[in-house]
Amino acid sequence: MGSTGRRDRHGRGMRGPLAWPRLPLMAPPARRFDDLVLDALAAVERRLGRSLESLEVAVEDVPPSDPAPWEERVALGRTFPAEPGLPARVVIYRRPVETRARSAGELALLVHEVLAEQVASLTGSDPDDLV
Repeated sequence: MGSTGRRDRHGRGMRGPLAWPRLPLMAPPARRFDDLVLDALAAVERRLGRSLESLEVAVEDVPPSDPAPWEERVALGRTFPAEPGLPARVVIYRRPVETRARSAGELALLVHEVLAEQVASLTGSDPDDLV
């Protein structure tokens, strides 16, 4: 019996792949959330009428344990103004946002609203104009 690195124990030929091809519904929740953020960013850019390519957008699971002094509740997102050598940044916190949404549609809307609020605070726009 030669060693080919794979077993064909019963003479039925090689088995198929260990996992089936990825389907959109099989995407991990974190990746689906990232896609919602990207969709919301594209929508905010359209409403704003300009590209936000200089803005860095990130997703983190939870906010840091040291909230800002003005934050009374768990933050859903946070902005960091541009500094020398660093672009302006927006961070969306996945788990706090997900826990407040009851459905996929509500989650998409909430992600859009949080991102619009954060971008509005950086650009001096009205958040309602970006939703």
